[in-house]
Amino acid sequence: MYHQTLKDYFGFDSLRKGQEDVITRVLNGQSAAAIFPTGSGKSLCYQLPAVQLPHLTLVISPLLALMKDQLDFLRSKKIPAASIDSSQTWDESQQVMQGVRNGETKVLMISVERLKNERFRQFISQVQVSLLVVDEAHCISEWGHNFRPDYLKLPYYRQLLNIPQVLLLTATATPNVIQDMSTKFGIAEQDIIVTGFYRPNLDLTILAAEDENKLPTLYKVLGHHNDQPTIIYVTLQQTAEAVAVALNQQGYQAQAYHAGMDNDRRQAIQHEFMSGNINCIVATIAFGMGIDKSNIRKVVHFDLPKSIENYSQEIGRAGRDGENAECTVIANKAGLNVLENFVYGDTPDLDAIAYILNEIKNQPAAWEVMLTRLSKDSNVRLLPLKTLLVYLEIHKIIEPKFTYFADYRFKCNLTPQEIFAHFQGERRQFVENIFACSSKARTWYTVDFEALWNSCHADRKRVITAIDYFGEKGWITLESKQMTDVYRVVNNQYDVNEEAKKLFDLFRQKESSEIKRINKMLNFFENTHCLSHDLASYFADNNAPKQCGHCSVCRGDIAVLPPALPLPETSDNVLKAWCDPFLAACTTTPSAAAITRFLNGMTSPLNTKVKARQMNGFGQLEAYPFGETRSLVCKVYSLQE
Repeated sequence: MYHQTLKDYFGFDSLRKGQEDVITRVLNGQSAAAIFPTGSGKSLCYQLPAVQLPHLTLVISPLLALMKDQLDFLRSKKIPAASIDSSQTWDESQQVMQGVRNGETKVLMISVERLKNERFRQFISQVQVSLLVVDEAHCISEWGHNFRPDYLKLPYYRQLLNIPQVLLLTATATPNVIQDMSTKFGIAEQDIIVTGFYRPNLDLTILAAEDENKLPTLYKVLGHHNDQPTIIYVTLQQTAEAVAVALNQQGYQAQAYHAGMDNDRRQAIQHEFMSGNINCIVATIAFGMGIDKSNIRKVVHFDLPKSIENYSQEIGRAGRDGENAECTVIANKAGLNVLENFVYGDTPDLDAIAYILNEIKNQPAAWEVMLTRLSKDSNVRLLPLKTLLVYLEIHKIIEPKFTYFADYRFKCNLTPQEIFAHFQGERRQFVENIFACSSKARTWYTVDFEALWNSCHADRKRVITAIDYFGEKGWITLESKQMTDVYRVVNNQYDVNEEAKKLFDLFRQKESSEIKRINKMLNFFENTHCLSHDLASYFADNNAPKQCGHCSVCRGDIAVLPPALPLPETSDNVLKAWCDPFLAACTTTPSAAAITRFLNGMTSPLNTKVKARQMNGFGQLEAYPFGETRSLVCKVYSLQE
């Protein structure tokens, strides 16, 4: 049925067992899920069917770099594939859409956010789609390690676009997440294909070390002459910098890599690592997604990873060439509160959720949202705010319409007269009006849409199309900012307190699940059973050997992680002296959680607004667990937890 296609397009004579199971189901018209370890050919499970299916295969991919790699591969195999992404010009995306409309394109790759755009939904709804492919499908599960709120809406979009089949692809999914994914997409148990997770070439070691011994332990792990490709993972950006400096002082060639760096610098470091000019990267988890370097020989966790899922994903970057690789965790429990505080910092306060619900209630039909402004006004961090908006969609309170930039400004590369000369009649008049109604400060013009409407009834959409065109031609340099999401208000007849409580409970459940995940990871690192076997079992692979012979437990070294040092007690009076200036700076009484975030030194919109970092109390209890600090705050200020 597919063997000739496999040979002609991909040059293979046969498929691996798991691939065959998945592809057969897809070509038989069934939906399926492929839970395969990294590097075991998940992509072929949609690439081969895409050639044989009658209509378009629509692929949801979470990362631009992954999209580009897959597109390059498909095109090298003469399979017509394209993407619509943020790096394209308007002309380029129109060209792609025309190819899809004409049926010339077999595979279209997009990010999940693209489906929020009503115009794109309208376009894709007019195209016949044979198969929806969801890459990194574990992102749909709120109980997964890498939850992305917009993934939650994919089952709804599938129904809306009338797509008959779906294929879910992931490398890291626990039994609970597999069940959650398959339930949301209605995939039968027999159509979930899990291949072995066990990697016989990875040597797993857990080394217990107090904070002061972590660097000497790292030097021992690396050996005297570390010229092998190595990734060292840390939690915080400043740790990445500090460890890289320490390694260089010891004669190792190491580079820090983290999200706080300039993007060009990050790209340069990544390129140097991929090409073999740098062999040692000290990185936060910002490094790794989309990295496909086959000969990484060592992955070291200098700090605790965020979860078992993150650990497995990060060690999964080692030894992809099949040769032996070492994966080492240097661990103690001192950094535990840092991981927990990341979790607690993302749970919005009950009154913050109520504030947003009140905002919607006051909108008659449409609600315009500038995320950064709403985050600041409501005191909800950006990621949980996006999650909350998705929950509101699922609860049928709002529905996304489209996104636009509130502000456009441009500077001329040609004179206005040279630009006008390209047009005649009514079009020229329209272009002249754009310039006449745009205020100019030295070199930059700011477009005034209201003035344009009042003076000549110029439609906003037509104005944006025109200045986009000028930008593509190189006549102007265009900047757009203040992205605004427009929602239709579906229902504003709700009880704010009741709805807020329901939504708050969802966030608290998620918080509890994340804390349990961290504890499971600690238990795993102090395991008395084979690490390889238990790691495979965690990911639904029950066929790994009971004793692998290449992990520290099998070698008789069972780790007992040193506990965090006991912390001194804080008196009520000292705590009040720290917190009172913060409370005085807030316009309304902050919640116990908000005061805790201040004492624990956590970033929040409220802390930024009141310039909390400049106050003496900020971060005084940084080393204390969130729950412990919150209990203290509740006792001192008679607040509810």
